[in-house]
Amino acid sequence: MKNLLQILTTVLIFNLLNINAQSYNSFYNDIVSNVSQANILADLTTFESYGVKTIGTSALNNTQAWIKARYQSLGYADIVEQPFSYSGGTTNNIIITKTGTTYPNTFLIIDGHFDTINGPGTNDNGSGTVLIMELARLLKDVDTEYSIKFIHFSGEEYGLIGSNYYVDNTVIPENLDIKLVFNIDEVGGDGSKTNDTIVCERDQGSPTINNAASNIATQELATCIELYSSLNTEISYAYGSDYMPFEDNGEIITGLYEKNVTPHYHSPTDVLA
Repeated sequence: MKNLLQILTTVLIFNLLNINAQSYNSFYNDIVSNVSQANILADLTTFESYGVKTIGTSALNNTQAWIKARYQSLGYADIVEQPFSYSGGTTNNIIITKTGTTYPNTFLIIDGHFDTINGPGTNDNGSGTVLIMELARLLKDVDTEYSIKFIHFSGEEYGLIGSNYYVDNTVIPENLDIKLVFNIDEVGGDGSKTNDTIVCERDQGSPTINNAASNIATQELATCIELYSSLNTEISYAYGSDYMPFEDNGEIITGLYEKNVTPHYHSPTDVLA
């Protein structure tokens, strides 16, 4: 997972620039110099220590409590736990909101799932979980034009249960004004390979009305990555993760996924390496 630091840096830049980054800006580079590899590794180690995080288990509940506590320690107050049930078990989405200075009622959603199957899921999706938390730490005292919702979804491994629940029970009934949904799922790569490329994901589905905007946002994400890191980029299509319920609702989506897919996902060997 040696590329996690670079990925986080570019994610931060992408969000700070409000999806309008086409040229290098040293101001943002100064901010990302505060990225902590020590924080990332410590959080990955803690995430892994909770074990297999399936719905209805103490492992998932303990992970949820840890995520909430991390945001509280950072000084975030607007933390909502959204409960839902699946197959006889109950779990929660965790939604943390940072209010924007110019458009407080328009939201950038940064999301990833924290449930796992068959193993501790340090890559799938501990990698996305800890990147979102570190991003929230870096952005805590930085003014952002738009409000940001950092969302940790549960139930992704069961068929996007948590994100579907959030869209059906929050986004639609509240008519939430969403600028962009940015999904981070499994970005640690394959430890046996050189992980010098990250996949930027764009919309390909129906409804098609949001596809062009997704393509623009994804291209700008790729531009940020190549401006602020040594990573290469590859643009591909979004599929099978928590941005899909939003896409079905007509929102603009993008995301990050590893180029070299780990052979250890959904297995006991998905551990820190």
